[in-house]
Amino acid sequence: MSFSTSISRFADYLRRNGFRATVRRIDLAAKRLLFLNRMVLFYCELSALNSPAVDLPGSLTVERKRSEAEISSQDLKNITSFWNTKLAQRNLTERFGLGASLWLIKSKATLAGYGWTLQGRTVEPHYFQLGPDDVHLFDFHVFPRFRGRGLNPALVNHILRSLDRGRAFIEAAEWNRAQLSSLERTPFRRLGLARKITILGRTSVWWTERNHGQPRSLSYSSDGLIENSRRA
Repeated sequence: MSFSTSISRFADYLRRNGFRATVRRIDLAAKRLLFLNRMVLFYCELSALNSPAVDLPGSLTVERKRSEAEISSQDLKNITSFWNTKLAQRNLTERFGLGASLWLIKSKATLAGYGWTLQGRTVEPHYFQLGPDDVHLFDFHVFPRFRGRGLNPALVNHILRSLDRGRAFIEAAEWNRAQLSSLERTPFRRLGLARKITILGRTSVWWTERNHGQPRSLSYSSDGLIENSRRA
């Protein structure tokens, strides 16, 4: 995330939540950045999944959107107005422009959460190069009043079994226990623990841990996005 984007998000948070809450938020973000910025990476071999589909509870449905025009005006408003409207709208335009898909999970026809997928590439510099059939899952979000109902793993499981080839990858911050616990309820398997930093367009990656059972074709070599990759 760029510095200007971070400033924009905090300005929006200040407007919505007030000065004291914003100071606490900045302090927490600074601690996470300095001391807890490692990411846990996961992978899933899509061809190894046993079941081609997962039945959702009767009240839940999932919709896949490949363009902004496919999203209803109410759903679009819910997605873009939750945090920073301008930033959210810019993200939508950029991601659909790259060929990404937006997956919406609804409870009784009401938007409850969403997540993104992009095949063969990532929006931002990643920890390693993806193959042309690989899919990156990112930016999953469940709206506050729907949390605690298992919607995030339900959405992830539905997406994984809607994909038919390659591998799927996702990551979660090491401090985000809720997200890590959610991923334990999916076919994703731990790949490793790493941190990365981008300075002047160059992204460096440091691996603290790698799973010896990782797919053999993952070499973690330089791919034009990651300038340097080594163990911490």
